[in-house]
Amino acid sequence: MNEQPRATSVVVAGVGAYLPQRILTNKELAQDLETDDAWIRTRTGIRQRHIADPEESTSDLALKASERALTAARCSAQQIDAIVLATTTPENTFPATAARLQQKLGVGKPVPAYDVQAVCAGFVFALHSAWNMIRLQQARRVLVVGAEIYSRSIIDWTDRSTCVLFGDGAGAFVLEAQEKTKEKTQEKTQEKTTSATQRGILDIMLATDGGFYEQLYVDGGAGSSDRVGHLKMQGNVVFREAIDKMSQSVALLLARNGLSVQDIAWLVPHQANSRIMSGVARKLGIEEARVVSTVEDHGNISAATIPAALDHACKQGSVKKGDLVALTAMGGGFAWGGALIRW
Repeated sequence: MNEQPRATSVVVAGVGAYLPQRILTNKELAQDLETDDAWIRTRTGIRQRHIADPEESTSDLALKASERALTAARCSAQQIDAIVLATTTPENTFPATAARLQQKLGVGKPVPAYDVQAVCAGFVFALHSAWNMIRLQQARRVLVVGAEIYSRSIIDWTDRSTCVLFGDGAGAFVLEAQEKTKEKTQEKTQEKTTSATQRGILDIMLATDGGFYEQLYVDGGAGSSDRVGHLKMQGNVVFREAIDKMSQSVALLLARNGLSVQDIAWLVPHQANSRIMSGVARKLGIEEARVVSTVEDHGNISAATIPAALDHACKQGSVKKGDLVALTAMGGGFAWGGALIRW
């Protein structure tokens, strides 16, 4: 009997997240800033954000999210073949925070472990790297992490236009190779599963336009100055471009996979601002009830927002097997991207 030909799908085997215990509310922020809860909520939709304790590092947050994702995937750290960690706030300038995470997890063997820097779009960029690693059969299981501590250095806590937006946290996916078979029919050999039913990552797109470099950046760094610097943002430009680029990324992915907006069960946009998220949904024609939103309680945790939001949705029982989930994000650079996943 001839063995059936096989191909590989890349599935999300487990999701996990960690948010620090300390919560900073809008009311607390208003004690030191010329603002109030109503001003912040109206413009951002945020009512609170989580702040890392002084003894917590970026890899500590990543470790807790990763352990939860591994538990959800019923997988041990020793079964991981690579780690890709998205962060704008690395533990040290070098080595990669992923290397520290590898050590703390107890992977117990040399594996590729590296950081990706695409700010708020970082998790989608990291997901793309891990997806291709598995598709090329260079790994069977890859841990993909987004982890950030914005509260410590790059936020100017006197600038109410930016400091009210950000929080700290981490989220993680365990990606896993899953074989799918091809079945012979009387007419021809064809794949049994298609983009309409195939479980796993269907497609990912990435883009960067350095022409927007000065619209969202940190005015310092090891290669340009002797200080870390603070986040600077032209809010009106970021608002407009985020809606356009995030919605376009989802529309492009749908078009090239023969799918429509109606096929999407859940849209998980980068949790930057409730008005941006609503704008993306409106431009795509997706009702708000199908948008996963945690920005009210988490704030913007940059590269960690998408996995943390998905972890919340999974724990609520909202995302079910077979659902088509669309991810999209934009960050400094501008860097942006999206992904389609059959859950």
